[in-house]
Amino acid sequence: MARRRTKKRTHVGASNGTSKTQPANSSATRAPKSMVIRIGAGEVGSSVSQLVKDVRGMMEPGTASRLKERRSNRLRDYTTMAGPLGVSHLLLFSRSTTGNTNLRLALTPRGPTLHFRVEKYSLCKDVLKAMKHSKGGGKEYLSPPLLVMNNFTSPQPADGESPSVPKHLESLTTTIFQSLFPPISPQSTPLSSIRRVLLLNRELPISSSLSSKADGSYVINLRHYAITTKRTGLSRSIRRLNAAEKMIKERKNKRSIPNLGKLEDVADYLLDPSATAGGFTSGSESEVETDAEVEVLETTTRKVLNKKQLEAYRKSDSNTSRPEGPAVEKRAVKLVELGPRMKLRMTKVEEGVCNGKVMWHEFLSKTKEEMKEMEKVWEQRRKEKETRKKTQKENVERKRKERGDGEKEELANNEDEWDSEGLEGDSDDDGMEVDDDGPIEVPAG
Repeated sequence: MARRRTKKRTHVGASNGTSKTQPANSSATRAPKSMVIRIGAGEVGSSVSQLVKDVRGMMEPGTASRLKERRSNRLRDYTTMAGPLGVSHLLLFSRSTTGNTNLRLALTPRGPTLHFRVEKYSLCKDVLKAMKHSKGGGKEYLSPPLLVMNNFTSPQPADGESPSVPKHLESLTTTIFQSLFPPISPQSTPLSSIRRVLLLNRELPISSSLSSKADGSYVINLRHYAITTKRTGLSRSIRRLNAAEKMIKERKNKRSIPNLGKLEDVADYLLDPSATAGGFTSGSESEVETDAEVEVLETTTRKVLNKKQLEAYRKSDSNTSRPEGPAVEKRAVKLVELGPRMKLRMTKVEEGVCNGKVMWHEFLSKTKEEMKEMEKVWEQRRKEKETRKKTQKENVERKRKERGDGEKEELANNEDEWDSEGLEGDSDDDGMEVDDDGPIEVPAG
């Protein structure tokens, strides 16, 4: 009798399924997941649509790379599905009526939200065209990138004045960007799994010529690189022989194999400067800068031995002395840009998911009296929301008692979905009316 098939992908007990001890949406165990979305799919234009695809590739593998938006989709549709799908971050790209491209980075389900204006950006195809030796997409996107952040904490002003950007805002922004990718443990994370680098460099505020006080801008430059390594201490000719050996094994193009037909000995190829590829003509050919060198454990493959071969190997190994510890080799590290590039200017920080109390605004400042009035307004809104939710819950309980059965028990669980709170954050003009300084600038390369 044939053995019964067991589902191993989506069934109970699958390797990628939920465990019995920990819930699927447990914040302590789940890896960060994101969705990169176009708000107004048909209105943002082809360049922004391609930028969204490039950002999805940059956020791999913990993102919805095949997400399809519709014009009818609203922000509420994505926030409703973020919980069941385990999505922790939303990156919302939109275009305002003045032509500015905006980015909102929101944490689900309760915020906060960072509003950015994309001042400049370059697509991946433009970056690859500008490079002489570009690197294609391979296994780099199978693991999340290494996040490198610079200048996210500004120094204290020397004159004793309050900083242009509050310290709690800098700490909040740093925490949000750090939560985009899973943390890396130096003791357990293998170096071979780190194949990309995401660099975030903040431009520190510069004081104007009229006043010594720095402006309140918060500008971040984003770059995306691939990490490439090669062995150091080897001449170019030896590296060509190693590359030729790999090509022969993989049965690839053999045009780059050096021609040694006119030489009597391979030593002539390695040591004679006038040979085909040149030998050790200078020290700079086999040496790199000290800052670009790292020491890693040598990755050598081991042959599987049977019992007799293992005993013979142990006897021969006991007679010969070998160095203690693992073999270490030096490798030169080089970064190859993949794209995209973005220059982000933060304009606003909100408490909720694209709606809520404004914690900081670049162009608007309020006095203490205005802050107190705003606190009163938000307190009144909170009380109204609690009253509305209480009334909805009472109505659900009353309807269940009238029916006398439990056919609609899910109404009690989904009562928050029918909250009649407005969707102020769903429009591109909310809080972003200050973005009227002209169209975006797209660099050529």
